Amino acid sequence: MFLGRTLAAGVIVLLMAAAVLGRLYYLQVSEFEYFEALAHGNRVRIHAVPPTRGLIYDRDGRVLAQNVPAFQLAIVPEQVRDMDATLAGLANVLQVRDEDVARFRRQLQQRQRFDAIPLRLRLSDEEVAAFAVQRQNFPGVDVRAVLGRDYPYGAATSHLIGYVSSLSVTDLQTLDEQDYAGTTQVGKSGLERAYEDELHGDVGTEQVLVNVQGRALQVLDEQLPVPGRDLHLEVDLDLQLAAIAAMGEYRGAVVAIDPRDGAVRALVSLPGYDPNALAQGLETEAFEAMRRDPDRPMFNRALAGRYPPGSTVKPFLALAALDMGAITPDDEAVCQGWFQLEGEERRYRDWRREGHGHMDMRHAIAQSCDVYFYQLALRMGIDPMANFMDRFGFGRISGIDTVGEGRGLNPSRAWKRQRMNQAWYPGETVITGIGQGYTLITPLQLAWSTSALANRGTLYAPRLVATLSDALSGRDATVSQPAPEQIRLHDPGSWETVIEATAAVVGAPYGTARGINRRDLRIAGKSGTAQVVAIAQDQDERIDPTTVVESRRDHALFIAWAPVEAPTIVVAVLIEHGVGGSSVAAPVARAVIDAELAGGS
Repeated sequence: MFLGRTLAAGVIVLLMAAAVLGRLYYLQVSEFEYFEALAHGNRVRIHAVPPTRGLIYDRDGRVLAQNVPAFQLAIVPEQVRDMDATLAGLANVLQVRDEDVARFRRQLQQRQRFDAIPLRLRLSDEEVAAFAVQRQNFPGVDVRAVLGRDYPYGAATSHLIGYVSSLSVTDLQTLDEQDYAGTTQVGKSGLERAYEDELHGDVGTEQVLVNVQGRALQVLDEQLPVPGRDLHLEVDLDLQLAAIAAMGEYRGAVVAIDPRDGAVRALVSLPGYDPNALAQGLETEAFEAMRRDPDRPMFNRALAGRYPPGSTVKPFLALAALDMGAITPDDEAVCQGWFQLEGEERRYRDWRREGHGHMDMRHAIAQSCDVYFYQLALRMGIDPMANFMDRFGFGRISGIDTVGEGRGLNPSRAWKRQRMNQAWYPGETVITGIGQGYTLITPLQLAWSTSALANRGTLYAPRLVATLSDALSGRDATVSQPAPEQIRLHDPGSWETVIEATAAVVGAPYGTARGINRRDLRIAGKSGTAQVVAIAQDQDERIDPTTVVESRRDHALFIAWAPVEAPTIVVAVLIEHGVGGSSVAAPVARAVIDAELAGGS
């Protein structure tokens, strides 16, 4: 019996020993690599290292968008046992807003659980110190040193540069997860959005030794991120600021272009907004208040605002009539202050109640005679006008290298039939002759079209970015530009006929914008006053701006370029409800020209 029990115990011991040895073989030999990686992962974590975002400079090297040191409060979800309790506890230590928590929970659903997800984007020094005291009570939560976006000139460049803000759910669904690992912000508008791929850079990685709480102790290995490329713009900050100063408290837009190559020297939309507030995480209520503001500070009037061009179209229509042979420069029309279509009672008024008398083309443009262009439009017809204006970019997208550009409207019979299923009427042709009716432009499109007129038919696509600079190699890459369009006329002499007439707008004693004339510089220009409210037939003159609310006052426009003979700058100004193109918008254009050419009166 004793021997039998001894043998049984021995067998059991041998079996147990075999099991232990088998398990050891499994752990140490068969599955060694797996468990080694698992053990390694318990003490070593791989973190994504976001790249440094590229900077944005003006043409003289002044920084318009930069990166500044900042502190973020971030949470690694897999290291937090009770997320609700952690968030509640953090709210007792720091100011954690409801929108911070809501944004965090949205990203929690989209990101990996080992990713550090920011709860607060910017912490003050006092908040960093307050959290440091309580750090041991919040495993998986830490303060990270990051680079935050900063815009030194704030609202002055807001619509040009745009802004960055937190990654939204939509961003996380559309962007490549690996490319944006560790990244917390993305371009939302302007150049920040248009050049996001170039500005963002490539993500790096680092292997970090951590303790049992998951806190980093030492960086073991790293693959450095590739910083984003810097943008060097064509924009001149001095011109940008000069335009803003000249606009004062008016709402509107200013666009300045070099007609020789399409380089945009200034792009202003007023009022602007504070992009720094958005980059730092604006509260929901404040953001909604900004969106509901009746002045619409976030609306880019320069790119997306659509306005009647008013009399600024008259030089283009005069050129069209000459090219079609519908008129000669010396043909006259009699302006008695109004015009009537045959068989109709309606009167189409001239801006000057008593009329202009006998008008040839030069005087009609210089004095902005409406009756002359009523008759001219009827001679040409709407479709020939539309076809000619299309060559100058009216109703087309310019292709500027940013986001948010709107399309103007260049009406025709086919357009109205397709859009409204209605016939075109002669009266609509009449008012199209002075830039009213269905015709709409954006300030950018108006400056673009004007550059073709100033340039005698060469139309360059407008561009904001001149070069992209690689911070590591130091190499610059020029942004490609399409070949310019060429507008050819049957008689090239027609260019000088119309251009000399626009020069008379400013230089002649009878010109409507003679107030901005410079003795040392020839400036060409054309004023425009676009009606916002139709004038009743029993009303003898335009609405008195002093007796009506601002929203019913006319828009003021002005286009200009200088020098007339070989222009280096084209300016388009739009002032919402500014009333007078010559009195209000023209001085703004003059201020921009002065700043560009650095000359005095």
